[in-house]
Amino acid sequence: MSESRRISVHLALGGGAVADVLLWRKWCGSVSLLVGSTALWFLFERAGYNLLSFISNVLLLLVAILFFWAKSASLLNRPLPPLPNLEVSEEIVIKAADKMRVWVNFALSIARDISIGGNLRLFIQVALGSWIVSCIGSFFNFLTLLYIGILLSLSLPVLYDKYQNQIDDQLTVAHNIIQTQYRKIDDRVLRKISMSSDKDKKIQ
Repeated sequence: MSESRRISVHLALGGGAVADVLLWRKWCGSVSLLVGSTALWFLFERAGYNLLSFISNVLLLLVAILFFWAKSASLLNRPLPPLPNLEVSEEIVIKAADKMRVWVNFALSIARDISIGGNLRLFIQVALGSWIVSCIGSFFNFLTLLYIGILLSLSLPVLYDKYQNQIDDQLTVAHNIIQTQYRKIDDRVLRKISMSSDKDKKIQ
């Protein structure tokens, strides 16, 4: 692959602060995310700390700090805690609802194609994906999967940005092999289903 065909990983990730953190262009944010996620994973997974207790204790600590800060500020004529306007704007809610609506409609369209349209290929893809997720979930809990996702997010984009040409070549070869094997399996399944339906018709 030539250099002119290289894609910008930074732009593909949105080109903002999140992309800077994932590509380690802002070391402070990347290190903070890595250390914070590792600490939380160790706290909940290894130390056996309860998530609800942790949230309650953190909120209690924050409320106590703010309360005593406000009281001491009024007694010592100091400025109050610099809290922003804590409210969710209507614009944010509308944007979140629009994004959620897109995903819900996409899921409903898949369900419609399978149940009403009888799309066998799509059914096989959904069933295979669900089986893979179920197998992965049997080995890891949700918190561990989330932590693994964070680690992969902090490593894979950087590696792909650095070795994009080599990775694209290998992915092309792997994609061609997977597509070939998938077509063979799909053809076998469709052939067996058509043969069984023909037998049923003959029996009737």
